[in-house]
Amino acid sequence: MSQPAKVLIIDDSAVARQTLKNILSEDPELEVVGTAPDALIALKKISELNPDVLTLDVQMPKMDGLTFLERLMKSRPMPVVMVSSYTQEGSETALRSLELGALDIIEKPKFEVREGLNEIAILITDKVKAAAQAKMKTARQIFLQTSPKQSTDAVLPKTTGKRKTTDQEPLIAIGASTGGTEVLREILSSLPPTLPGIVIVQHMPKAFTGSFANSLDRVSELEIKEAEDGDMVESGKALLAPGDAHIILQAKGSEYQVKLDEGELVNRHRPAVDVLFRSVASIAGSAAVGVILTGMGNDGAEGMSEMHDQGALTLAQDQESCVVFGMPKVAVERGAVDESLPPDQIIRRLIEWS
Repeated sequence: MSQPAKVLIIDDSAVARQTLKNILSEDPELEVVGTAPDALIALKKISELNPDVLTLDVQMPKMDGLTFLERLMKSRPMPVVMVSSYTQEGSETALRSLELGALDIIEKPKFEVREGLNEIAILITDKVKAAAQAKMKTARQIFLQTSPKQSTDAVLPKTTGKRKTTDQEPLIAIGASTGGTEVLREILSSLPPTLPGIVIVQHMPKAFTGSFANSLDRVSELEIKEAEDGDMVESGKALLAPGDAHIILQAKGSEYQVKLDEGELVNRHRPAVDVLFRSVASIAGSAAVGVILTGMGNDGAEGMSEMHDQGALTLAQDQESCVVFGMPKVAVERGAVDESLPPDQIIRRLIEWS
């Protein structure tokens, strides 16, 4: 059995440190080796404890989280998961941290609220485990085993038979998790506004998906927004699933609209890539293209297989360019992927396909 990943928690709140420690210590694959109330103490503990992954509060005394992160990535790059409060300022700062090298964001748990704490614990644990795995990328690629999880059937039943799509509009569906934010930024900033409508799932807390969509919109010729229930999928536009709801494609004549569903977690996620991809397979069939990007676990592999069976073009980010070669790997193993490509070639292929 491999050794558990060593975690250092950095947060100025003693309550936050203890809550995160309690959550992460429940998983046998993680070991909280220490905590630090500020960045200066954290630097000393990093040297002493040699952790595999950090959780880092955005707002701290003496040195704020972004300044600390920027210095850390220059002197000793290592996996970092940012912890941020649900505020507009905190959300934008957390997104900036992804540009500086953080691998993921988690919303700081609301310690006085017990409702939904189990789901929050699952999401926090999975993100920290994924970040810890990502550190091995420079030495050897990551091959992640997946565990049994809630099926897509819990939200959207599987359809049978081949979907006839001669009258349907073309559509692009994209799914991503750990490391996906910067890949999405690279892809969407390079696509022309003449492309068909795009629907995206990026595993991210609900506090940050709106700001993330806005940040993508600023660097892209496409119109990009956080999806709302009933939004139409239109050429030159991209809809990003909000962080607390599955996004499901529905037909409206030959066009499409999206439905948001706050049902159960699927593959430990909401939104789940599998839910989006299954709905695309059912509604758009061969008129669609599916893209699965870097991320831990197997979310999206089953749905991509269903898209592939319906005649859709299916693309996966290649092993070499993935931060975590989990989701694309499982999709490839299932025979669901037509082409495995780095991001620049995914961009070229989408333009050619359209």
